[in-house]
Amino acid sequence: MGTLNITAMQIGIQESISHALMFATGSLLVEMIYVRISLVAISWVRKQERVMKIMEWLTFLIITALAVGSFIAASKGDESAKNVMLHNNMNRLVLGMLMCAINPVQIPFWFGWSTVLFSKNILHPVKSQYNLYILGIGLGTLMGNCIFIFGGKWLVERIHNSEAYLNWVIGGIFTISALIQLYKILTHKDAVDKIQQIDEKDIPPEPVDDEEEEDHRR
Repeated sequence: MGTLNITAMQIGIQESISHALMFATGSLLVEMIYVRISLVAISWVRKQERVMKIMEWLTFLIITALAVGSFIAASKGDESAKNVMLHNNMNRLVLGMLMCAINPVQIPFWFGWSTVLFSKNILHPVKSQYNLYILGIGLGTLMGNCIFIFGGKWLVERIHNSEAYLNWVIGGIFTISALIQLYKILTHKDAVDKIQQIDEKDIPPEPVDDEEEEDHRR
């Protein structure tokens, strides 16, 4: 449960499933890009500390705004009330990309998992493996979002007046997420600090083609 899949669920409930899927697709595209960056450009990312800090604060502000918007919608007591932060004409694919792009937490998260896979010799620095790995992450992210999108829609359709209550619940989730985000920033436990703590020896080598890897093994 996170900001992006909860937002996707809210869009699915208050707008349409197609809009929610567009939002989810936009967010997973950026996440796949971030995974690629975590595999081949982590040294460059570590030098962008100031930019990353700004992104962290923007993420906090957006989550806070989403929480306030959900509470405002819930206070109206109207099932058709919509989160004011989502009451815009921005293409949902673009919105998903933007919301995912300003949240750099995916970089240390996926770098950590990649490091585990490298250490167990499950993942190798081969271009074809990188591509399949990233594709798998994208499909898994989409499936996870679909659980929230279709599950939220199913729940609302079966519980009377549930959308009004759901706005309170979603607002609470966003509030907790915002507080956690603020705590991590102030205590230097956020994504930026995790990236700075990455040891150079853990950074994977540049990926090679399958033929080059086979020659190296020989």
